[in-house]
Formats: sequence, structure tokens, C-alpha cells
Amino acid sequence: MKKLTDYTSFADAQKHCSPEKLWELFDGDRRAFNIAHECVDRHAHGDKVAIVVACANGSEEVITFKTLSRLSSRFAHLLVARGIRPGDRVAVMLEPSLAFYVAIFGAIKTGAIAVPLFTLFGPDGIRLRVEDCKPKILVTNAEKASVSAGIDGVEVLVADEGFVPTLSPYSDTFEVKTSAEDDAIFQYTSGTTRELPAAVKHKQRALVTLMLAALYGTGIRPGDRFFCPSSPAWGHGLWHGTLAPMALGVTIGAYSGKFDAARLLKALQHGRFNTISAAATHFRMMRNSGASSKYKYYLEKVSFTGEPMDSETEDFVKATFGRPVCSMYGTTEIGVILVNYPGAEDFQVKHGSLGKPIPGGRVDVQDADGKTCPPGVVGELKVWRGGVWVPTKDLGKVDADGYFYHAGRADDVIISAGWTMSAVEIEDAVLKHPDVQEAAAIGVADELRGQVVKAFVVTEREGSDAFTKEIQDLVRSRLSQHEYPRHVVFVTDLPKTPAGKVHRKVLRDREPKTASV
Repeated sequence: MKKLTDYTSFADAQKHCSPEKLWELFDGDRRAFNIAHECVDRHAHGDKVAIVVACANGSEEVITFKTLSRLSSRFAHLLVARGIRPGDRVAVMLEPSLAFYVAIFGAIKTGAIAVPLFTLFGPDGIRLRVEDCKPKILVTNAEKASVSAGIDGVEVLVADEGFVPTLSPYSDTFEVKTSAEDDAIFQYTSGTTRELPAAVKHKQRALVTLMLAALYGTGIRPGDRFFCPSSPAWGHGLWHGTLAPMALGVTIGAYSGKFDAARLLKALQHGRFNTISAAATHFRMMRNSGASSKYKYYLEKVSFTGEPMDSETEDFVKATFGRPVCSMYGTTEIGVILVNYPGAEDFQVKHGSLGKPIPGGRVDVQDADGKTCPPGVVGELKVWRGGVWVPTKDLGKVDADGYFYHAGRADDVIISAGWTMSAVEIEDAVLKHPDVQEAAAIGVADELRGQVVKAFVVTEREGSDAFTKEIQDLVRSRLSQHEYPRHVVFVTDLPKTPAGKVHRKVLRDREPKTASV
């Protein structure tokens, strides 16, 4: 009998996909289910490679399913010996590495809750998250261990060169006993330390629903070689970049250390990866690196998420990899809801589109009164969940063919002299200037118009009045006469969330709330 992984077309996705068919992809069922078993143990035969870690220093770490199964079981026994019980939290703050994956999957095997934490958090960021999730153990490196020392009730376990040898006394197998409804992972969204979001709590069965994004958002199928450079501390890197492909027995590529686009491009060639999913920022950095022509690529399916992609970068991806880049839209809280079905020959990828809903999904664009907007009219994107329309806090529109388009965050709308403008559209126009590397647009207070557009531009060219006018004229010609940035500021970098998204709120918060007289 065919499984969902045997189908690749858009038509077959609509015809065959169902919750029952998703469950058929796994060993577990609605009663007993464990993410570590599904992602690791059931694929631990022969010398099949699970993970290839491309390190920023040029080195590479290759981990087989068998090695990861054996060592994560040993780590699970270590945790039990140290008093960890089902429901306890085990925080892991490491770069992608053997120790990171051993700790994450080992914790999940015991029924404990794995809590991945971003390695670039400072003392305040660490303390706020640790105090929120209250882990019994924090697995980290020596540097972060010193920062974390003294947090009440937390045992710090240093994963250094002696980490794996300490596991040798324990058994290579561990019997998992979790149910599908048990909590498995707490995932923090990429907020600031001043505005810490609560951890999103995922149950063991979340892996089943995740396969919708894996099959139709990234296009993964058994036999692929899949690379995701996003940090597994965040939703994209962990769920879409690690758990989903490994659950299908797919070899994954991960990136460790300070990101360098040229290093990633080299890894894509060396590992002969045929599928990639990355943040829009990663692809933009590939474009800016100037290194793309140095390597050969084998990519068949290319997807991105995290924030909208500017059209210049979209064109670069198509020209470089020979494939259209497919948007995968969702949030940590609601999951992926709009996809472009990579690998489906009967699905047209429209330039700039978020695609169409996942099989069985309902997405709508609604006005302030909750009424469906006609094609081409901007409203708020909402998803049907539990009998109600759930707001995403993102704006969008739909065309006559049912394709959805992003129009910015609800709080990124700029209203000037009665005109409603999208920060995303303005940024896209600014980025068409050949000397602009990154751009962000916000609305700032203006005594006459209420708000006007202010653009922040990252460039290697020296800022000047002439350069400013070039940018303004370009936006006028691309959008309209009233949507150009009246203020242009040249900066060395833009504030980003830890996940790499431009943090427009930080820029807005720096501005005076009223216009100067």
C-alpha cells in the first residue's frame, strides 16, 4: 500500500493526504509515541549517515543514526541516574554537534522535556529563559556554564571533550515509554529579553502534524539529502531542519558556528545536497557573498521561511540553483499553513507568493470586521483552528487563483496622509538598488502627514545626498510617488531577532513618538 511519501504531485496531496495517512509514516500510534525513536532509533541500521555538521572553521562532523541511537540511549540512562523523571526539563545550549543531538534525543527518550536554547544568549537571556522553564539540568559548553553558574536549582553539565567518555558505563539501548500526549519539547520564540515570550509547548505527537510541512513545505522524501543552516535552537532549524527529515530517515546537513555564506555554498556542493530550506536572510547573504559561481549544486527543491524574500534575492536563487524558491509560511505557535509544494511538477510557483494552504487547511484574508476580503485586497491572514478563525497578526492578500501573498506584519503598516503603505513593499523596492545590501522601513512621526517612511540602509558605499536621492527616485519609480522614504539613514547593520529576522520594532522604539517642531 502506498504511503504519502510515494506521492509528489499537488493533485495527489489534495486527494490522499489525511491524518490517518500521516500516522502511517511512523512506528508509534495515538497511544504510544516517542520523537527520539521515530527520528533516530528506527533508522539505526548499517552505517547510514544521520547528520553532517558543516563547521564555520571548515571542518565537518559526520554522525550516523547508529552512533546517535547508541549515545542518546546512554545519555538517557545518565539522566535517569541523576534523578531526571518524565516531565522534568532538560535545557540544551550547544551549537549543532554530536553532544547537542545526543542531549536532545536522550532527554526525549526519558520522557523529559528538551528545551533548546540559543548559544548567543547573554547572561540576562539565559537567566530569563532558565527561570521560566526551570530545567533540572542545563547541558552547555564551558563558557556558558560559567555564565549559568549560580542559577538556583539547575545542575550544569559541561559537554566538552570528556562528555562522550562519561557515557561509556551506560547501556546502548533505552526503552521509551512515552505517550503521544506527553510534552516533549519547549520551544522559545525569538523575542527580545525585555519581551520574553512564553515557551511554546510541543507534545510527542507534534511530529506527526509536522509532516505536512515536511512533505509539502520543504518537499522532503526518503532518499533526499537535506540541508538547513538555521540554528536548531529555533523552530525552523529544529522542527523543519532536524526532526522532520530525520523522521523520514533523511540525511541532514546542519551549520555550526558563525554563519558564512561561502562556507554553506561549499557544503552544499561537497555533500551533494538536493534539498535546502533556509531563512530569507541566508539566501540574501549567499547573493551578497559573491561566491555562488565557485561551486556546483545538485539542488532540486529550495524553500525558505522566516520573513518575506525580496525579489532580487528570489531571482538570484532561481538563476543560481535553477529552481524557484518556495515560500513556507507559518509561525511557531500555529505551525506551517501556506506552502508552495516543492517538487510537485503540477504546481506553479508564483513570483513572490506564499503559495496555497497545506492539504486540508483553511486560510483566509479578512477585514477588520472579520469578513473575507475580495482578491487583491489586503487584510489579516487567519487560519481555521478548532472551529474559529485564529489571527496570525500578519497582513496578506489572495489572488484570483487562490495564491496568498504577504503584506507585512499588522504593526508594520505605515499610514501617511491617509495612504496605507507596506514596509515590506518599500523594502523590496529599496533592495533593488545595486549598492543596497539590506534595508528596513518604518513609519516615523510627522507633524503634517501623521507618519512618513524612514528607510535604514546597509551598504558598503558611502552615504550621501546623491545616494539618498537615487534610492528615493528608485522607490518612486517602482511603487508610487507617495511611497518613497522621505528619510534615509545609512547604517552598518540592522537589529535582528536571534532567528535572523529584521527587528523593525527595535527601530520604531528608537524613534521619538511625536514629530519635532
